[in-house]
Amino acid sequence: MSLSTCRIIVSVCAALVLSGCGNDVVEDVEVPVRPVKIFKVSGDSSTAVRSFPGVIDASQRAELAFRVPGTVEKIYVKEGDQVKRGQLLAELDDADYAITVQDKKATAEKDERNFKRGQELIVDGNISRMDFDRMEASMKTSAAALALAEQNLAYTQLKAPFDGRVAVRSIENFEEVAAKQEVMRLQDENELEVKVSLPESLVRSIRKTGEVAARDAVTSYAVFEGNGGTQFPLAIKELSSKADPQTQTFSVTLSMASPSEFPVLPGMTTTVSMDFSKIINVDIVHWIPARAVVAESDLNAQIWILDPASMTVKSRKVTIGRMSGSKIEIKQGLIGGEEIISVGASYLAEDMKVTRMIQSEQAVPRADDPV
Repeated sequence: MSLSTCRIIVSVCAALVLSGCGNDVVEDVEVPVRPVKIFKVSGDSSTAVRSFPGVIDASQRAELAFRVPGTVEKIYVKEGDQVKRGQLLAELDDADYAITVQDKKATAEKDERNFKRGQELIVDGNISRMDFDRMEASMKTSAAALALAEQNLAYTQLKAPFDGRVAVRSIENFEEVAAKQEVMRLQDENELEVKVSLPESLVRSIRKTGEVAARDAVTSYAVFEGNGGTQFPLAIKELSSKADPQTQTFSVTLSMASPSEFPVLPGMTTTVSMDFSKIINVDIVHWIPARAVVAESDLNAQIWILDPASMTVKSRKVTIGRMSGSKIEIKQGLIGGEEIISVGASYLAEDMKVTRMIQSEQAVPRADDPV
């Protein structure tokens, strides 16, 4: 082949290549937009903030009973009534006790007169010292018997030992009652108690700090269902020194002022939140939906962080902890306020654009998803 022929072939090939390049159209590849559900991480929460179920109790309570037997004659209160200290609550028929007082009083007065005569007689030597001592003993015995009879008469009246509310009334008029048989239950609701059960580790920290110091160091409050999340302050009052043999937890009593704006009564349940951050070493943790965590190729846990401005995602390694229901604890790798992908995380890639999933959409694999 001559040199001129070779030049012609090269020129033709070059022309064909240029012609082909001129006719090619560069098409834009559409980047898939993945619909996902987004979960906003709550503000930093600490393992030192714990919640426990609590039960309300009265700070002062008493089971009331007559100290003598008898027939109930009058009842002046009903269950739920507020009473004052010293207020008369109920009475027994006191007829027999009143007669006994009269009898003992007559005997005591007679013995006192005999003793006074004996004092005059012994001066003149008209009675022996033994007889005089016998008169003195009789006077003292009859005086004691009178005092006991008067006391029993007073015991036929049942009075309130403190200001409070009648929680239980278990007697009716004309009913026979025995001595020391419970007839009413009174409780003081001006100051309430909340009882919770704490694990040994927390009780140990409280005791190490000191109960008095812990009252200020451990911030506690109660929240009641149906009260809009209102928090009622609590203070540590008493710690049990013995663990429950079944649960291996310790009973802790917290004091609470009776709120005027919301009726709180003994027996009600509440949720008690206690912040131990000032007395124990803690880590900041977050609880997120477990399905937000996916595994990398090296089996390390990761999540996808959303950039709200560009609606793109970036992966981040995290340190996981405990599972609780559908939630998982993240010990490291998250900041409160960040938004993460909670549904659809398995189908994402770095810097992939996403859109918020509408209610009817589901996260399912697609042909263009990254492998």
